[in-house]
Amino acid sequence: VQLQASGGGSVQIGASLKLSCAASGGTFENAAMGWFRQAPGKEREFVGTIRWSDGATHYADSLKGRIGITRDKPNNIVYLQMNNMSAEDTAVYICAARSQDRSWYNFWGPGTLVTVSS
Repeated sequence: VQLQASGGGSVQIGASLKLSCAASGGTFENAAMGWFRQAPGKEREFVGTIRWSDGATHYADSLKGRIGITRDKPNNIVYLQMNNMSAEDTAVYICAARSQDRSWYNFWGPGTLVTVSS
């Protein structure tokens, strides 16, 4: 499975942004897809995840209320909507997929850079 995130770029503080992650290749039977981010000089952190079967979501506590993850099952796309963005949201956003037989994400995309500034 190949994952490709898109939609990154430069936005102003307070703006909203929607990222996409398209999955391709092989048989797509992933249990879940997730978003992570890595800010400059920091470790990668969990953003949120969506269960592929029923769309149930789980978000990092620090981001609840500002983000939403949805999926387009027929087209194997997952979205990350971010609202009221701040400079602390500046990071490379990475999508990942977890196979049915795995307990952690085993497919990772290259990420897309989001820069938030005034």
